[in-house]
Amino acid sequence: MVKLNVIYTRTGDKGTTALADGQRRSKGDLRIETYGTVDETNSCIGLARLHADGPLDRMLGAIQNDLFDLGADLATPEGPEPLPYEPLRIVASQVDRLERDIDALNEAIPPIKSFVLPGGSACAAALHLARTVCRRAERLAVRLSETEGEVLSPDAIRYLNRLSDFLFVASRAANGNGADDVLWIPGANR
Repeated sequence: MVKLNVIYTRTGDKGTTALADGQRRSKGDLRIETYGTVDETNSCIGLARLHADGPLDRMLGAIQNDLFDLGADLATPEGPEPLPYEPLRIVASQVDRLERDIDALNEAIPPIKSFVLPGGSACAAALHLARTVCRRAERLAVRLSETEGEVLSPDAIRYLNRLSDFLFVASRAANGNGADDVLWIPGANR
């Protein structure tokens, strides 16, 4: 259980922050940037939930919790020395749940005949924003995994990839199962 009595500690006043293992890194560090972008994704999902209900809201709530798990995963790098505790990591079953949720939502949605523009309902617009921020988090996670000395769980990257797919399908579900999607019309304004 997390317990925070003091919100400001002043330990980051010089531009560094602590990872879960205690090491300090620059706030501009790629690992910090990655889990910060995961946090942004979570905030966008929180906005979408203001307009969601029923099964979609429950799915989004589970995802918000997963994103805190992912943040903990990213804030706990694997190092040369084992940690004195088992770190929280994203696992394959969380990715599998996303896939089941995608399939469940997608059953009622007809195939698209054009690219979908971000918009439609307030919920769909917020989900599209979450999707684009999630894609940025995924790109950062891939860069982090390609950085010498940094180790990242393949399930963490898979989760972000699948989440952006989920957010796209969820946006279509929020748009009346695609009926209210805003479609791209190539060259419409020439």
